[in-house]
Amino acid sequence: MSHDLFDLAREVGLEAAAFVRHSRPAGRVDVAATKSSATDVVTEIDQACERLIRDRIFAARPDDGFVGEEGDDVAGTSGVDWVVDPIDGTVNFVHDIPSYAVAIAARRDGVVVAGHVVNIASGQEYGAVRGRGAWRQVGDDRQPLVAPTGAPLARGIVATGFHYVPEIRAKQAAAMARFLPQVADIRRTGSAALNLCNLAEGHYDAYFEQGLHLWDQAAAGLVATESGLVVTGLDGEPNERMVMAAHPAIAAEYFDLVRACGF
Repeated sequence: MSHDLFDLAREVGLEAAAFVRHSRPAGRVDVAATKSSATDVVTEIDQACERLIRDRIFAARPDDGFVGEEGDDVAGTSGVDWVVDPIDGTVNFVHDIPSYAVAIAARRDGVVVAGHVVNIASGQEYGAVRGRGAWRQVGDDRQPLVAPTGAPLARGIVATGFHYVPEIRAKQAAAMARFLPQVADIRRTGSAALNLCNLAEGHYDAYFEQGLHLWDQAAAGLVATESGLVVTGLDGEPNERMVMAAHPAIAAEYFDLVRACGF
């Protein structure tokens, strides 16, 4: 059953990625609106992509629910709902920075059971099914993702992102001044979904970010978890207040540092 949900997520995700790729004009994309701040943007292509995903999912599974970034939630009756980010990394998309993704997750009774993430610009795909592992999808082949242990703090490369609300960004800047001397460096690439998938591949040693919504991290969070990483919040489940991820062998020292720095 969960594999069937993954197959639908992948089928729709690839169609949506192709739609965005072919719809994107050359140069900088026009912004249709903003959300939490002037830098938290949405484009007409975001909105059209979400409509496409929604239409395809409901055509296949009309009794399911839907939670999307750009539209109203739909309550279903099947016990399954879909959590969708049509373009994770919209600012990158607007500026033609090739790190933005379609992320689709399926939940059963509130638990994410399948997830698919595809980098729209490069075509790189990631998938996971709860209890069945995570993988890098290359055509029809699945290359298992088993997250490496990662480096200790002093040698760690940590992926992160910053909030769109100016007052919160100011607090993050102060916390980052305390955090940065404790690690080798940080990377800020602009897509939470791709950051989590890249952590699962071993490109980073840890990850944390504030301000993420469910659709930002549902699909990629499952990829990270199924690859063997710990994904958590400051004091419990990952949420808008904080999402942190690292290998179990080094998670405690990274997470303690994030808390100690005042993020």
